[in-house]
Amino acid sequence: MWKPIACCLLAAAAVLAADAPASVARKVLDGDLTMVERELVPLAEAMPSDKYDFAPSQGAFESVRTFGQQVSHVAAVIYACSAAVLGEKNPVDMGKNENGPASLRGKSDIVRFLKDSIAYGHKALATVTDANVNDMVQSAFEDNRVARLYMANVLAWHSMDHYGQMVVYARMNGIVPPASRR
Repeated sequence: MWKPIACCLLAAAAVLAADAPASVARKVLDGDLTMVERELVPLAEAMPSDKYDFAPSQGAFESVRTFGQQVSHVAAVIYACSAAVLGEKNPVDMGKNENGPASLRGKSDIVRFLKDSIAYGHKALATVTDANVNDMVQSAFEDNRVARLYMANVLAWHSMDHYGQMVVYARMNGIVPPASRR
C-alpha cells in the first residue's frame, strides 16, 4: 500500500522540482533587461529618423556620440556582454568606438539591431542560475575574467547610462520620452 503512495509522492516531487522557481539572479537580471527594453526601445522609436544624426556640439557635448550611435552602442555592448555570459564569441562586429557594425544605415537598421541585441540578452540571461553566477567568464572588454553576475549586470546599468543621454538628446529636439508621457 505504501509503495504506490511513495511512487506518487516521488513523481509529484519530481514535477514540482521541474517547475521550481527560476533562479533569483536570473529573475532579477532578466527583469532589469525587460525594463531596459520597455524604456529604451520606445525612446529609440520615438526619435524621428532625421534626428538620428543629432548630437549636441557646444560646451561639454563636444565630440559625443550621435543619437543613433548611442542606440547602436548600447546594442553592441548588450551583444558583447551577453556573449561573455554565454561563453560564446561575440556574434556582431563592435565597430569603431563600440558603435556597432558600420553596415547599420538609419533608424530602422539601428532599432532592429537594438531589438535583436535585447533578444540575445534574454537568451544569455536565461542561462544564469544561482549556482553559476559566481563562475568566472571572459570579460567582454578586458583581458581578464570576471564573475558571470558582473558581466550579466552590465546589460542593464550600461544601457540605462546611455538611456539618460538619449533622453537629453530627445528633449533637445522637442521629443518627450515615452516613459515621461505616462
